[in-house]
Amino acid sequence: MDGLQEILYTLRMNKLRTALTAFGVFWGIFMLILLLGAGRGMQNGIYEDFGSDVLDFIVAYTGTTSVAYKGMGLGRQIYLTQEDVDAIKKQIPEVRFIASEIQQSGVSITYTNKNASFNTYGVPDEYFDVKESIPFNLGRKLNPFDEKELRKIVVVGTVVAERLFGKDVDPINKDIRVNGVVMKVVGVFYDKGNRGRDSECIYIPISTFQKMFGTSNRIGSIWLRPKLGLDGFALEKKVIELLKRRHSVAPDDRRAIQSFNMAEPAKMVNGLFLGINTLIWFVGLGTLMAGIVGVSNIMIITVKERTREIGIRKALGATPFSIVGTLLFESILVTSIAGYAGLVMGVGLIELISFGLNSVGAQLPFFKNPEIDFQVAITAIVLLIVVGALAGLVPALRAAKIMPIEAMRAE
Repeated sequence: MDGLQEILYTLRMNKLRTALTAFGVFWGIFMLILLLGAGRGMQNGIYEDFGSDVLDFIVAYTGTTSVAYKGMGLGRQIYLTQEDVDAIKKQIPEVRFIASEIQQSGVSITYTNKNASFNTYGVPDEYFDVKESIPFNLGRKLNPFDEKELRKIVVVGTVVAERLFGKDVDPINKDIRVNGVVMKVVGVFYDKGNRGRDSECIYIPISTFQKMFGTSNRIGSIWLRPKLGLDGFALEKKVIELLKRRHSVAPDDRRAIQSFNMAEPAKMVNGLFLGINTLIWFVGLGTLMAGIVGVSNIMIITVKERTREIGIRKALGATPFSIVGTLLFESILVTSIAGYAGLVMGVGLIELISFGLNSVGAQLPFFKNPEIDFQVAITAIVLLIVVGALAGLVPALRAAKIMPIEAMRAE
């Protein structure tokens, strides 16, 4: 307590100097927190554009051949089939989930006197294991019995439900006509992909779809996900190679069988934000270091002003450790209080911005829910203590080396 009172007395005697020094540290940590919160808001906004999709799915689809192969010419249309899905299941054990998909655009959907056109997809129940992040607000997903029994049921997006039934109306168990066929609504989902436009569609069991539209055994695309911890890019390569062999496509033909791997854009975005966060930490720490240099300079001045006092204390038996400890504690106290105030103000402002955006329902492009991780806050506090100690260490060690007789001679 005596040491603390001595430090507080010294700080009170130099109020303006102490306030300016503390402000440098406060501003450094305050700007660091704001930059990190803004960076997280950008990251949340960009990931929002990925929609409700998981970040490891792979889609295989077909086109026309661009390379002559085994006596077959160019321009041959390739069609995927359910047998391709079965072959992938049997021959590639790295696959965790796999599902086929068939699409029909502009299908007429009717309810009472309301009519609209939406994209219609035929899918098995495993499809919603691949796209497991799609939330169902009402009702249920498709199940294996729907496909096995060719049930005339449908799950619709929220946009479809609002246009056909109106807002705040429960469409579950209501009958609609899909291309003239009466089908019962059993679920409502919301897919936020493409800023909610992916909810402008409906899904029906793939067996029912094939019977309604006469697509036989053909499918439009194959969706799959790798097992946890496995390389999705290696799996993608294996799947494409297998499909090319099955359909007699040249290995170097890039148009006949193509794929999209969600891990690729996710990897690019992660790399982008790694660079952004590195830049943020560099700028923030640079600003903070400017404040710390100020603290160190003030401590050097303090040591010079208290040279005679330090000499007297050493003459009376004070150890170098006690001298160093007192000055270090003063440095840590100033930086910790100022830095903690900057941390609290920064987090408070970030939370206020987030609350304001959510309250008014603002939908900013590429920016959503700015926030600060608890781990970042703890890191900032530890950083403050460390830099506070470093700021006072050099002046403290200098003070510990002062000889009492030399100190007494100081002006």
